[in-house]
Amino acid sequence: MKVNLNQLTATIEAVLFAAGEPVEASELIEITGESDVEVLKALQLLDEKYQRESSGIILKKMENAYQLSTKQEYYEYLVKLVEPKRQTALSNAALETLSVIVYNQPVTRSSIEFIRGVNSDAALARLIERGLVEECGRLDSPGKPLLYRTTYEFLKTFGLSSIEELPDIENVPLQLTFYDM
Repeated sequence: MKVNLNQLTATIEAVLFAAGEPVEASELIEITGESDVEVLKALQLLDEKYQRESSGIILKKMENAYQLSTKQEYYEYLVKLVEPKRQTALSNAALETLSVIVYNQPVTRSSIEFIRGVNSDAALARLIERGLVEECGRLDSPGKPLLYRTTYEFLKTFGLSSIEELPDIENVPLQLTFYDM
């Protein structure tokens, strides 16, 4: 069923508001039943709307997903509204594990441990608990080990739109394959 562009934009706005987390463009296409071209036009209109208006909200794009988000200049007011959750800082082990995942994703637990040279179970569990890392399938090799990658939460936490925004780091090991171990 074809809807006009203004109705499609309003529908997408409602979906993004209700979701409260990033929604893939492909999911918006599926939900609305509209073409990718029409959905992208509607997203562009929505973005322009929030850029033009005196609004506390923006449309944030993270890789191929979109989310309605509060403009950064209003965060101080939100802190007053919502009691902040006290989260302890990530340990050095967790940060090291995260950097291995970031620069080698998707990566297996054994590859992480090979690169770090130590057991990474606790650090990996902490990153998953924080929502910074997720399972993303299995490696097609004996034992079918789990693969891990970063999440949209990682991008949000570090203020990134895409992994490509990360700096190149010299001497970062190349992505390992099963045969490298």
